[in-house]
Amino acid sequence: MPVCCKYKNAFLFTGDFGLRNKREVWRVKYTLAKIRKAARELLTLDEKDTRRLFEGNALLRRLVRIGVLDESRMKLDYVLGLRVEHFLERRLQTQVFKQGLAKSIHHARVLIRQRHIRVRKQVVNVPSFVVRLDSEKHIDFSLKSPFGGGRPGRVRRKNMRKAQNTGAPEEEEED
Repeated sequence: MPVCCKYKNAFLFTGDFGLRNKREVWRVKYTLAKIRKAARELLTLDEKDTRRLFEGNALLRRLVRIGVLDESRMKLDYVLGLRVEHFLERRLQTQVFKQGLAKSIHHARVLIRQRHIRVRKQVVNVPSFVVRLDSEKHIDFSLKSPFGGGRPGRVRRKNMRKAQNTGAPEEEEED
């Protein structure tokens, strides 16, 4: 199936990007529609118009900062070519999976919701968090998470307690 036709149905996004429901797709589509509408409106203005220069540069900078638009393509014409997939790629859930912190896209969502993931020093528990380019390399496990060297989880604590009890000489209980 060609790339342009693969995502005609919103349902396909939900599986490939681990979304909970179609509403999450619609929310991204709405964001993209607002950005494209602003770009179309600015393109109708004269190239030397101060509003087009000021607002156009602000829009382009914002899109480059979140990593949706490449720095070499900083023109309003390229904004019209953006697709929903570009925005879904920048979600924290997708980034956690792509960096190998999670076994699957669905596992990434669970890790984020259970507060195991941080961006810089801030624990983030929102899978739809948009990761900026400069924050991308700072995605890691939380310091308090068992995955990040924090307190061991419930099962590991239980196994450690059991190992301590079997390692020590057992005393007989007398009634």
